[in-house]
Amino acid sequence: MLGSDASMEEIAAAAGTSKSVFYRYFGDKAGLQQAVGEVVLSQMQRRIQEAAQNADTPREGLLAMVSAYLQMADTSPNVYTFVTRYGSGDPEVSSGAVSGALGHFFDAVADMIATPMRSHLGDGKQAVIGYWPKAAIGMVRNAGEQWLSTPDSPAKPGQEAMARQITAWLCVGIAPELSTSARG
Repeated sequence: MLGSDASMEEIAAAAGTSKSVFYRYFGDKAGLQQAVGEVVLSQMQRRIQEAAQNADTPREGLLAMVSAYLQMADTSPNVYTFVTRYGSGDPEVSSGAVSGALGHFFDAVADMIATPMRSHLGDGKQAVIGYWPKAAIGMVRNAGEQWLSTPDSPAKPGQEAMARQITAWLCVGIAPELSTSARG
């Protein structure tokens, strides 16, 4: 499997074609990354939406979305990395902003998270929902990527356990673990 640092020559060889074909259709590696990213992120968005649609509560929907995200990233970690990582010369990294297909993906997922929650909140708390989904995405993404990069061991949680843990952190925070460990 090719990593995100593979050259166009290596990518073309793995695809069984010449690199000139890739240059003709995609221009450069960034163009290829954008095209692959759009397809993969569209698939991820659709899968996350389908998972959330079957939930009865906002928390169940959140768990379903986190589970779907982790499952897709774990199933194809090299594709996930290729789509979500940017080269060091990319202006999106230097500015700290995420734009393009990845930015649209995060915006769509943030809306999927916020929509069911808005219906459960009173009018006074509507503004908070504007901030929380993006923060939740950051936690899911960072915890998920750390989980993906952790070598398999008996201490590493399975995908379902990790999804449940992340969902618990999002819904009730870390306080239950702190109060339990403080009592000894």
